[in-house]
Amino acid sequence: MCGILAVLGCSDPSRAKRVRVLELSRRLKHRGPDWSGLHQHGDCFLAHQRLAIVDPASGDQPLFNEDKSVIVTVNGEIYNHEDLRKQLSNHTFRTGSDCDVIAHLYEEYGEDFVDMLDGIFSFVLLDTRDNSYIVARDAIGVTSLYIGWGLDGSVWISSEMKGLNDDCEHFECFPPGHLYSSKDSGFRRWYNPSWYSEAIPSAPYDPLALRHAFEKAVVKRLMTDVPFGVLLSGGLDSSLVASITSRYLATTKAAEQWGSKLHSFCVGLEGSPDLKAGKEVADYLGTVHHEFTFTVQDGIDAIEDVIYHVETYDVTSIRASTPMFLMSRKIKSLGVKWVISGEGSDEIFGGYLYFHKAPNKEEFHEETCRKIKALHQYDCQRANKSTYAWGLEARVPFLDKAFINVAMNIDPENKMIKRDEGRIEKYILRKAFDDEENPYLPKHILYRQKEQFSDGVGYSWIDGLKAHAAKHVTDKMMLNAGNIFPHNTPNTKEAYYYRMIFERFFPQNSARLTVPGGPTVACSTAKAVEWDAAWSNNLDPSGRAALGVHDSAYENHNKVNKTVEFEKIIPLEAAPVELAIQG
Repeated sequence: MCGILAVLGCSDPSRAKRVRVLELSRRLKHRGPDWSGLHQHGDCFLAHQRLAIVDPASGDQPLFNEDKSVIVTVNGEIYNHEDLRKQLSNHTFRTGSDCDVIAHLYEEYGEDFVDMLDGIFSFVLLDTRDNSYIVARDAIGVTSLYIGWGLDGSVWISSEMKGLNDDCEHFECFPPGHLYSSKDSGFRRWYNPSWYSEAIPSAPYDPLALRHAFEKAVVKRLMTDVPFGVLLSGGLDSSLVASITSRYLATTKAAEQWGSKLHSFCVGLEGSPDLKAGKEVADYLGTVHHEFTFTVQDGIDAIEDVIYHVETYDVTSIRASTPMFLMSRKIKSLGVKWVISGEGSDEIFGGYLYFHKAPNKEEFHEETCRKIKALHQYDCQRANKSTYAWGLEARVPFLDKAFINVAMNIDPENKMIKRDEGRIEKYILRKAFDDEENPYLPKHILYRQKEQFSDGVGYSWIDGLKAHAAKHVTDKMMLNAGNIFPHNTPNTKEAYYYRMIFERFFPQNSARLTVPGGPTVACSTAKAVEWDAAWSNNLDPSGRAALGVHDSAYENHNKVNKTVEFEKIIPLEAAPVELAIQG
């Protein structure tokens, strides 16, 4: 994938404007260090910063149809491009790029082709025959995208906020699963799955169907002409991704070029207990294992860079993004250009431990729907931008369209957590990969419950951040927080510290409105806070705020702060981010 920037319908198509667009496009060069491209047609500019993964030799952008009347700049991976090329047999393709199909699909089907794309993408398509254009973003929002409007009537599109924030009167996140057309100057949703309405599904649970759907989601993402990797934390989701990759890699075209041996890479604080868990999975899968360590001070020193790149002041996102940001730099230095990651599983299957308190299957399902719809503002944004800060792409098989359709069509009664029946969180996913004859993972890993972090090691990353923030934010500053920051007012010194840095980089009101807020417990939505009356008095984005779910954690922490720490929360020195790369 790459970084894109487009200015459409500007009042100044002069040389000076072209220079300005080039200057702004360079702000996205970290996303695509391999090549830069800019095409101007009248009052429209389409710029591109390329990270070359498929067809590195000839796939530079912008891309065109046969007579160059249709121009496309795209950030994405189209996994079914070979099948689509067969459907477009009467067309001549200029490159071997997977994204080359977009212009030709538009020629054949007009604006209604977007749902034919199986992949992750953000693109701008300009039809020079009538000077119309369309903009689209993938179903869940795995790729980042923003839209802005200039006082001169121009429309701006950028992969990151920093590409347009200084030149637009107003800008906002481009909604996932939507298309913007110049013909009606508005958005319309092209992604319309049955689960989106939050109606309660009733399909029976079929473990083999779920298994096969996820295997297909992983295997299709092994499309590459360059070395790649798989994030491996030692937890359920990343371990399944690594196991499937290891199992099927030898049968793919990628193995013909790069071999079928996986290398695993782990980052964490020295002595982290999860480093041990990750190594255990790596040893079981037979990967070549490498460990990287960072210190709390390393993380603190990177905070400003993280906020600039991830473009958020959300506390949990920044805590989680920092180790991923540091890891990505290490991984890119090894020649790896993309990784597979496990984002999305907890949202689809109700894997966060606060789901233990879901009162019934209806509210359980509605909460998973809300969580998936919000992913583009949280985990997808973190994974996309903290890796792309170093020109590393992240692919997320749990957010595959076909897999989501299978998983979200299952009667949510099957997803409900019932500990007295031995059904822990994400039980149906675990059960789907419980193969006695040809095991994917050892039983104790497959059924490992989300665990709290130790007080001595697990909290040192977050405690270090809080202590650092306390040195820069006084009690007096906190008293005036509501006046200084009336929108999403920070209620802790840590949040205030992040907000100050964010406002320095992105001072516009539009910028602060792109960051979500509201009450949350352990990564819940505001609605789920209602599931337990005690939670409303203990609001915190961290998993420590969800009281009384994990028995052993509650016992260990009750003496200190009456709270429970969940694995999903990211004192990431105890939750190392691991990466298995295909060597």
